[in-house]
Amino acid sequence: MSPLTWAAAAVVTDASGRLLLCGRSEGARRWGLPGGRLRHDESPVDAVVRAVRTETGWAVAPADLVGLYRVTGPPVPAPPAGRCGARPDVLVHVFRAGPADAGPAGEPATGCLPRWWPPQELPDVLTPTTRAAIADALAGRAGVLRHTTAADALTPPGDGQPAPPGQRASEQVDSSSR
Repeated sequence: MSPLTWAAAAVVTDASGRLLLCGRSEGARRWGLPGGRLRHDESPVDAVVRAVRTETGWAVAPADLVGLYRVTGPPVPAPPAGRCGARPDVLVHVFRAGPADAGPAGEPATGCLPRWWPPQELPDVLTPTTRAAIADALAGRAGVLRHTTAADALTPPGDGQPAPPGQRASEQVDSSSR
């Protein structure tokens, strides 16, 4: 069993229904929900407010919890003695939120390119958790428990055409989230 990292992220929508995503560059451009790891002394709600503002410059007001998303890496054999193991699993608290102000409250962090996207024009390369959380948030779901795998984060589905949000074959959905 790998260690667990706790994180918080937000599906931020503005008055026109656009979604705020953070462009990240790790070898290839990919897009994800703004957010970050929880600090030792903060709640998931406090963490999402802090992390979204730090990453994007936008102050947000969380409305409710969309769900908990467990992100795991691909199964790997145990490392040899003295070597690091697999990356830790991540449990992400994903909130539905809106901007608290009419414009950004500060500058975005280095490493994040914030951009507003209409839901029908989302980029092809979304992290699996982002794709699932957007689908759940836009469908009005709450209390979702979902398991995604980080292994296909950079792989566009099928013939290279973007799949509708939440339609990745690799995602496993608990029956209670439907």
